[in-house]
Amino acid sequence: MRIARQEDLPVRHVVPELRAALAERGAAVLAAPPGTGKTTLIPLALADSEGRGGRILVLEPRRLAARAAARRMAWMLNEKVGQSVGLTIRGEHRPGSRVQVVTTGVVLQRLQDDPELSDVGTVMLDECHERHLDADTALAFLLDVRATLRPDLRLLAASATADTGPWARLLGDGTGDGTGDGAPVIETEAALHPVEVVWAPPERPLPPPHGMRVDPALLAHVAATVRRALAERDGDVLCFLPGVGEIARVAGQLSGAGVEVLQVHGQAPQSVQDAALSPGDRRRVILATSVAESSLTVPGVRIVIDSGLAREPRTDHARGLGALTTVRASRAAADQRAGRAGREAPGTVYRCWSEAEHDRLPARPRPEIELADLTTFALQIACWGEPDASGLALPDPPPEAALRAARAGLQAIGAVDDDGRATDRGRLLARVGVHPRLARALVDGSADVGARTAAQVVALLSEPPPRAAGDDLTAAWRSLRRGGPPTDAHAARWRDEARRLETALASITPASRDSRDRTPAADRADRDRAAAADRAARGRVAAAGPGARDAHGAADAHGAAEAHGARDAGGLAVHHGRGDDATAGRIVALAFPERVARRRGGGYLMASGTGAELLGEGSALAAAKAEWLAIAVADRPAGAASARIRAGVVIDEEIARLAGEAGWEDEVVWRDGDVRARRVERLGAIELNVRPLKNPDPALVRKAQADGLRAQGLSLLNWTPGAVALRERLAFAHRALGEPWPAMDDASLLEHAEDWIQRDFKKIDVAGALRGLLPWECAARLDEVAPERIEVPSGSKIRVDYSGEQPVLAAKLQELFGWEATPRLAGVPLVVHMLSPAGRPAAVTADLASFWREGYKAVRAELRGRYPKHPWPEDPAQAVATKRTKRP
Repeated sequence: MRIARQEDLPVRHVVPELRAALAERGAAVLAAPPGTGKTTLIPLALADSEGRGGRILVLEPRRLAARAAARRMAWMLNEKVGQSVGLTIRGEHRPGSRVQVVTTGVVLQRLQDDPELSDVGTVMLDECHERHLDADTALAFLLDVRATLRPDLRLLAASATADTGPWARLLGDGTGDGTGDGAPVIETEAALHPVEVVWAPPERPLPPPHGMRVDPALLAHVAATVRRALAERDGDVLCFLPGVGEIARVAGQLSGAGVEVLQVHGQAPQSVQDAALSPGDRRRVILATSVAESSLTVPGVRIVIDSGLAREPRTDHARGLGALTTVRASRAAADQRAGRAGREAPGTVYRCWSEAEHDRLPARPRPEIELADLTTFALQIACWGEPDASGLALPDPPPEAALRAARAGLQAIGAVDDDGRATDRGRLLARVGVHPRLARALVDGSADVGARTAAQVVALLSEPPPRAAGDDLTAAWRSLRRGGPPTDAHAARWRDEARRLETALASITPASRDSRDRTPAADRADRDRAAAADRAARGRVAAAGPGARDAHGAADAHGAAEAHGARDAGGLAVHHGRGDDATAGRIVALAFPERVARRRGGGYLMASGTGAELLGEGSALAAAKAEWLAIAVADRPAGAASARIRAGVVIDEEIARLAGEAGWEDEVVWRDGDVRARRVERLGAIELNVRPLKNPDPALVRKAQADGLRAQGLSLLNWTPGAVALRERLAFAHRALGEPWPAMDDASLLEHAEDWIQRDFKKIDVAGALRGLLPWECAARLDEVAPERIEVPSGSKIRVDYSGEQPVLAAKLQELFGWEATPRLAGVPLVVHMLSPAGRPAAVTADLASFWREGYKAVRAELRGRYPKHPWPEDPAQAVATKRTKRP
């Protein structure tokens, strides 16, 4: 294979070494910094040496990078894509005879269908350092294939960083545990020209990003830095921003800068992506997300402006909600971005933060497997036969909690069994090529609304419309069916994906229907869906009239309500086409049954139990004031109690019931200071119907009362003075002697509350309940360890106060004459409060002998004048104790 357009790329010098390593070991790691030619030259060089007819399979993490790599390699061969070099991404397939460039998601699908990869000789995993989940999974599957089915399959991991140790270990022994020799590592010198670093922080500190929010002042600073760089340096500008919204805002602030502004991101039209990778006629500013970090060289770029921000996924596994969050980019990402300025000539990077901040950045980004929703991953490994992933050579293991949550979701839709292994239905859902939830909605929903309609709605769910389209998913669907302008990238992708899904559905539908688990509940659900679909269809046909057609040219009744609908003063269609809502809502509810939501106060309550709020001003769903919604897109900002509804469909209770199986349950709870008993019909956390419950289960009543005690405290009980005193005695015994004397704090007592609770709190014998907690040996010794009363020398039996840390005895001083030593209870000295004849404290001591010797004289001198009728002997230790006054 003749490379017609060769360039003096550094990677050319290691091609012989790389070929030899692959021939000898069958695996290698290529460390090649950006701009060295690894993505384009290496696959062509390996294909040229592949003597057995096997193709080179190149795995790219992004569609943009895959398309660009295929185009560049075809250009180097003076050919078009589809000849020697092919391209396969979702919705696009052009086979190549020698090299096939694919996204990692596509190759995972192929590995499930054809694990031997019989027409492939070498697989190159490009940009493996980015740690995308699909790439990590593909590597694990390929290592498994090589170990069991294809020992001749050659694997090459290509990284733009020097951190090659993990990949060398994995490819060397297939486990990564360091027991093997490791695959050979071939390193290429950087092709970068010098890049000057300019530290350009804002003038004043700005608050860090929170959730998806980026401070507008930072974006204004980024735009100002772009203008500064345009004035100070020559060449095109590549500016890195975290997301589409930030790109649009900065683009607006660059209006009038006298340059061409291109907005490059995953949702950008192909024409814009192609324009960014081609030389421009005038000076350009390319605003891009991280997709531009490590794809092919962007010609003309001499300046990089780095906002220092990136987006990472965050998944709330308990609530089933995912969101992107804005984070500080890592030092590794910053180096990757800076390198884009020096690929063709010396360049400059303006970093919108300080050098001190740079040192505090994380060294590298977190692997996606630690952050993402693992539902698709869990189905992939289940279909592969490794439901817990323990036998796969993954660079990092999946988090256990996230994997459990993913498996539970798959089990709910019948995709895996109790052991996490894929069912026949799960294997079919995996073949659709979308998230398992969406595959389930496509397969099951098509029986109700038709294959084409189900495919259209699922295509809309797989890539929701831009936020400018609003939060009414049905309205967005209608707009897409009308066709949209040719330049609308989202509309074009939607049409392609809808066609692909319809084709995929046709290939699996008969088998999928046969594979459904037939249970009485499933049969009832099917009958309910069929009846609801029939009613909805009759309504749509009546409203549609003849001749209505959709964007594919097929007859479609859904647009008729809009065609006949009224328009408001601004000319906008009034939203009252219930047929479209019913259809879209059914698919959304099947995909996200836990997001079916009912109005609650000013917001909604989802079946999952999470609250949800509409976006507010400008929300079409808020204007509809619907009782029920099927929520298609929602996120929960960091620290927020409720989710935000990004897109949804107005539905009714009938469709809501199709999303999951409603059930009645007896509910006996503590509420508003009493036990409330009722029968409740629920759809998840949503109450549908309520009836009074007569004669509730006594066990449930006791549990509710115990819950009430935990919520409101033990003060609900009837604490008589005797019960309080007993609790204090037992608490003292526990402090002094420990186990087996029971603890008497609130938390400890509440642990036992359910055992001795009665219907009426005030009738509970609290003292008896406390005694019931005593082991028999403690009950027998209670009066010895913590006596209720103690007899003093006068013969009086005085109550002991156990409310403090030490027991206290308060008695008139004259009653204690002759008491030489202070008693001890459970080894603890008794604190004696000596009272005057009037009952007022005169002295406190825990050592009576010392008091009689040293303290009594002062007390006697002070009190005997005031109380002359009471005895005040000079030697109280030898005096007779008395309760009486002196005899006259």
